[in-house]
Amino acid sequence: MQNEIRRLLVRLESLTVFRDLLKDEVVERFIRLLETCAEKQSSKEFVSRYSDFLHQLVEHGMMLKLPGIRSFGEYLIHAILYRENSVSKMAEQVSSGQLPGWMAQELAKELNILGELAALSSRRIKSEWLQNHDHESAEIISDLPEWDTCPKAHSIFEPGKPWGEGSTRLLDFYSKYGSGIFARYKGFIWERSGDKGSLRGVDDPDPVRLSDFIGYELQRNEIVENTLQFIKGYPANNLLLYGDRGTGKSSTVKALLNEYYTLGLRIIEIPKELLADFGQILGIIRNRPQKFIAFIDDLSFSDEESSYTALKAVLEGSLENRPANLLVYATTNRRHLIKERFSDRAGLTSGQADDEIHAADTMQEKLSLADRFGMTITFTAPDRDEYLEIVEGLAHKRGIRVEKDVLHKKAIQWEMLYNGRSPRTALQFINWLEGHQKMNWESGG
Repeated sequence: MQNEIRRLLVRLESLTVFRDLLKDEVVERFIRLLETCAEKQSSKEFVSRYSDFLHQLVEHGMMLKLPGIRSFGEYLIHAILYRENSVSKMAEQVSSGQLPGWMAQELAKELNILGELAALSSRRIKSEWLQNHDHESAEIISDLPEWDTCPKAHSIFEPGKPWGEGSTRLLDFYSKYGSGIFARYKGFIWERSGDKGSLRGVDDPDPVRLSDFIGYELQRNEIVENTLQFIKGYPANNLLLYGDRGTGKSSTVKALLNEYYTLGLRIIEIPKELLADFGQILGIIRNRPQKFIAFIDDLSFSDEESSYTALKAVLEGSLENRPANLLVYATTNRRHLIKERFSDRAGLTSGQADDEIHAADTMQEKLSLADRFGMTITFTAPDRDEYLEIVEGLAHKRGIRVEKDVLHKKAIQWEMLYNGRSPRTALQFINWLEGHQKMNWESGG
């Protein structure tokens, strides 16, 4: 067994495709643990490295939103799927049959090595150390907690079989879902720390689906048609979703992600104050096979802001063309995205020396940003009948049984007391009604 571990440690050094895994904190600590079995190490060092590895395994499982992870094999599979490597980046661009022969063979070989690594059980490692070292700490070592050996059943790696046999399925996964963070996440938020921006994957995106909506079919059909054209590689437009608050503009964009993620759609939400980072974002997604929607929610600018010029450059095209795999979808409650003041108009006839000579040009520049979107989809607040139709539809979806007249009366009272007529208000009313009914039912009321 000691010779097997030494041989495996040497084979790990031959990794090429998955070489970055050797720098992974969990994998690195597992290797250090195995080295205590291959070398003459004290019991204190063994216990320290064993506990350090298990701690890192659990901690990283929590960070990866895999709470309670106990299988090293499960962790390794997650790393194989979602860490970029030379094969994954190439496989997302071309079919598996177009990969160089040596690369496919190397992939299978290295998967077998990683599978052997994952198969080393904690019990076997403890037994190996005890066989080749003094037993003064045998009781302590025997009582060390253990991790599961075999990962859960997986669609790529079959239990009990060499991992290399799943190489073709792994290539198909890279081809369908991409590699790295674009395989693991479907939605992202652009963030900045200091002068550096980065994409943060959204672990729990809003689960809303297009089928959840009631009303506004014409508007959503236009948005869906434009999005499908984009996904299929046909010309499509940037969209401005304009209208009253609570009418479902933002939720519609989020629903697109849940509908078309498997077709390669990804969404990056960009806070308007970070629009100047568009150049960095374009550099990250350029040449990726996925289709990206840059989503800007509640878009408007004050007259002092200049970041709208970055958005204008992306919409119109600057010296560096907007990549073909990016569209911009924005929502707003304002028809004119840049706030205009009466003082702007005063500049047209002002005789003040400090006023701009070409004030009309400046005013027109401010008012024309919305025109640079290819299409403007308008969402207006529903009238009374439309509002009640939405309420009825939501009640039916939730299985809420209330007399129609009573439902209408309570819905009208709700919108008068709270936020006015809108699909959002209808949803809030239904949430209250459903919760109220269930609470009364459970309490026997």
